[in-house]
Amino acid sequence: MNHFSRRRFLQTTVAGTAALAAFPWLKSFGNSPNDTIRMGFIGLGQQTNNLIGGFNKIPGVQIVAGADVYDIKRQRFEQRVKAFNQAKNLNAGVSVYKDYREVLDRKDIDAVVIATPDHWHALIALDACSAGKDIYQEKPITFTIREGIKVAEAVRKNHVIFATGSQQRSDHNYQHAVNMVHREAIGKLRKVFAYVGPGPDPYNLPEEKIPAGLDWKQWLGPLKAVHYNPALNPPITLDPPQNETYWARWRYFKETGGGFVCDWGAHNFDIGQWGLAKDHSGPVKIIPPGYQGTQNLTFVYDNGLEMINEPYDDKKTLGIKFWGSDGWIEVSRGSIAASDPALLPSKEAVAEAGKYEDSPIHIIDFINSVRSRRDPIAPVEVGHRTATVSILGTIALELKRAVHWSPDHQYFINDPEAEKYFHRPYENGYQL
Repeated sequence: MNHFSRRRFLQTTVAGTAALAAFPWLKSFGNSPNDTIRMGFIGLGQQTNNLIGGFNKIPGVQIVAGADVYDIKRQRFEQRVKAFNQAKNLNAGVSVYKDYREVLDRKDIDAVVIATPDHWHALIALDACSAGKDIYQEKPITFTIREGIKVAEAVRKNHVIFATGSQQRSDHNYQHAVNMVHREAIGKLRKVFAYVGPGPDPYNLPEEKIPAGLDWKQWLGPLKAVHYNPALNPPITLDPPQNETYWARWRYFKETGGGFVCDWGAHNFDIGQWGLAKDHSGPVKIIPPGYQGTQNLTFVYDNGLEMINEPYDDKKTLGIKFWGSDGWIEVSRGSIAASDPALLPSKEAVAEAGKYEDSPIHIIDFINSVRSRRDPIAPVEVGHRTATVSILGTIALELKRAVHWSPDHQYFINDPEAEKYFHRPYENGYQL
């Protein structure tokens, strides 16, 4: 991993120097005069609470602002960032806002982390692009396919750095497994098992009283209205300190998320596509379970290979297994195995599989990209294509039949019914 990091850093530095020579305007783009990268966080829930610890460990990075529609989360964020600053003997302030646009309006902020529920991702990312802010965005990067296309266009149009929070891309075990596949160390690739779990369910939680300090209307934003339930926004306390004890369940319902297919698909389908060398493409046919004898959600590619949402062990591990003509290699968080020990990395390398929620290696890659103006390991196009695969899976599950997709042109082939799911109409006056 150290070798990989040094090599990537050198590549980044060279590319950044070349870019500055070719485009002098980059010298003044996105960085504070003192070379400190000043950051704002939008969405201050559980993932941000994890990520701020990772960003605070990076020299030259300073967190200066946060925004959320829930006042207790703003208070927690402010307290925690101030504590970090005090521990580092920094005389630095932090501001919190209810409206994320106030973060984007600040000229002294170079980059933002977007860690809101999925249905807000695209609108905030588009505004951040227009404001010239570099972006670290949690996965899946958008709620709909059309949103992903628009965000990718905006990133390139506005010359901002965009990193997808797909931390597995920066894990040595996953990198090693994909490298073995690409080198054909397991022979010709035959199929991929990428297990992520089921699709979304209809929203069925009982209605409860909206807590004081939470602007539920603003939380919904462009979504069609659903009633409040605390499982969508897990309760926290400041005295005594109690963070979220479970992940917010909006991600598991059709009305508010994409189920495990989108939530974990953004991780494991991502690695599957990487191994299939389809980072900038996608499947041509998506088949749901139960359709014409298919047992599991299956993605068929133009070369005939398949990525299947199927467990590769009895534990139903959320991981990936690549099957080749001469062997196999499987990888999950903190674990890697293969048909031949010679396919495995060294024991020292295996031990480097680290924490994911503060993803130190992944966010260091983002900060290096901000400094060098070079794409990170998971740029916007990769994030968009992975989100597209996941969303296509939910569409096939909803229609209960196969759908045909053109990855080159990004449209459904002769399927007006599927086309209705290309984008979800915005409510409450919001527009894409």
